[in-house]
Amino acid sequence: FYPSILILFVAIIGVLAMPGEGEALFSRLQTVIVDTASWFYVFVIALISMIVLVLAVSPYGAIKLGPDHAQPDYSFLSWFSMLFAAGIGIGLMFYGVAEPVMHFLSPPVGEGGTPEAAAEAIQLSYFHWGFNAWATYAVVAMVLAYFAYRHDLPLTLRSAFYPLIGDRIYGPLGASVDVFAIICTTCGISVSLGLGVLQINSGFNYLFGIPINSWVQVLLIFGTMALATVSVVMGLDAGIKRLSEINTVLAVLLLVLILLVGPTALLISGTLQNFGGYVASIIPRTLDLYVYEPSDWLGGWTIFYWGWWISWTPFVGVFVARISRGRTIREFLIGVTIVPTLFISLWMGVLGGSAIELITNQGATELGIAVQKNQAVGLFQFLEYLPGTEIFSLICLAMIVIFFVTSADSGAMVLNMLSANGVDDSPALQRSVWTLVIAVTASVL
Repeated sequence: FYPSILILFVAIIGVLAMPGEGEALFSRLQTVIVDTASWFYVFVIALISMIVLVLAVSPYGAIKLGPDHAQPDYSFLSWFSMLFAAGIGIGLMFYGVAEPVMHFLSPPVGEGGTPEAAAEAIQLSYFHWGFNAWATYAVVAMVLAYFAYRHDLPLTLRSAFYPLIGDRIYGPLGASVDVFAIICTTCGISVSLGLGVLQINSGFNYLFGIPINSWVQVLLIFGTMALATVSVVMGLDAGIKRLSEINTVLAVLLLVLILLVGPTALLISGTLQNFGGYVASIIPRTLDLYVYEPSDWLGGWTIFYWGWWISWTPFVGVFVARISRGRTIREFLIGVTIVPTLFISLWMGVLGGSAIELITNQGATELGIAVQKNQAVGLFQFLEYLPGTEIFSLICLAMIVIFFVTSADSGAMVLNMLSANGVDDSPALQRSVWTLVIAVTASVL
């Protein structure tokens, strides 16, 4: 707890004291990583995806994450709702319209605005948010759940190293692993909450005329983090589980409504066709480093995403492991990778497909311009072209706030577990401290 807080505090003060130098430093670091280590990110993602597939179909898939007689702690709907809300929700609201439109107008290769670019845009969105992303979560969560529920080790990152260092996981070496995981998790969550609060601010501006500026965004962060604190104090079943289930219902409702008011047959056809293209091209896409057509696109999108997913694996891995006791490895891996990929494909196919159809066939060129100018307003600009705009906007704003809260409260719960040797029933004040840490970090950034 104390080393993690100290390192985060020093980092936050440093960035706050020298924002220009901090921005320049991180930009240089990111450029160096993209230029010299993109191949490593791609290799790791490919390796993880292969491990998940092999384990899911192998005899090891029959092993239970818990005693042989254990039954799952949560129903499938509750389990899926929680892992989806914690693992991806707020980013999907931010990028659901914006990413397909941006790939359509500025593809990695070729001319933008063409039918080929439209298909490529949807398939790239599936690629960035689909199987490969969830495989990184699944493999970490599976390892943690296996050692926690079959070998009674703490449900923290240090337990994954038990085969390598044995009982030294209980000493300084093991503690350093959890400190590193806490720092990664705090920074990774702050990225998503920063994107989320930009979108909440845009929604309030659209609906109620509230200005868009940093002070409003900081107030929104602390307001929503106050809700997250209440949820954390209430616990997993009473807080996080209920909010996740509410948002799953809202997400399905939103999808159905957009399908009904839009070109339904076209959207379903496009989603199916693009899903086929995504599945057929997943291996070459996964290994594509654009060696012979270099551009800044790879670092700004794919490598950025792989780094983002990896930074979230300690948080999502611990959380998904916490809610997955009693499932077999095969059931777990399929549930954590295939089911979210199918839902994401439908989501991106419907929202992104609708936005691209508006731009190409309905003359809504200003939608593309608005998205390229400010991704945070993309969703609300898109909703202006639908009947019942205010109703859609309120549903989306409610979903963004709830996704914000569920990401924050599940993140705070995991940070607390990492800093308390895997225990999640620590005092309420201790659990609340981490919502404050996340709020401060996101606000400074």
